[in-house]
Amino acid sequence: MFSEKANSIFQDAIATYKVLNTIDQPFENKYDKNNDVIAHLLYRKCWIDTVQWAYEDIIRDPNINPDAALKLKRMIDASNQDRTDTVEFIDSYFLDKYKDVEVKEDAKINSESPAWAIDRLSILALKIYHMHLETVRDDASQSHKDACQKKLDVLLDQRVDLSTAIDDLLEDISKGDKYMKVYKQMKMYNDDELNPVLRGQK
Repeated sequence: MFSEKANSIFQDAIATYKVLNTIDQPFENKYDKNNDVIAHLLYRKCWIDTVQWAYEDIIRDPNINPDAALKLKRMIDASNQDRTDTVEFIDSYFLDKYKDVEVKEDAKINSESPAWAIDRLSILALKIYHMHLETVRDDASQSHKDACQKKLDVLLDQRVDLSTAIDDLLEDISKGDKYMKVYKQMKMYNDDELNPVLRGQK
């Protein structure tokens, strides 16, 4: 199933990042896009999410230098754009994969595209990883560990449900029971023609 492959790649990306565990480390994709383009995209997607998770932790430091915070905010903005672009590349992969499927007359559209559901699966992998760490922290109280274990159980259950939903959606698309309709995100705040502040700088 597709979700099994995706979850395995997400766990690999997170584990690889955590070896050095620094936002400054170079990125090297383990998957050759010419041999397995979707694996290449999934690994890239989760790496972006993993780095951004670290960004979000750092910027919440109450003692962070304002100049450093502003620089980090710009990095988060760039990461968000990279994330969105990668999601759209993943949807493009599926659009191409299923382009020859004959869509049934009574086919329905899903509330979100496959790639945006996969986006949530990638972030869920990070939540699971970090919540697990809280259940085994040496300096945490037993009550904290127990509370985090309950949350982890819910997250693991959520991963099963989301994985099943993604696999079902892809199967429905492959059979023509559902069809893909992708909307580009059209983010406005990075566009110097659409953001009034940026437009005013021209």
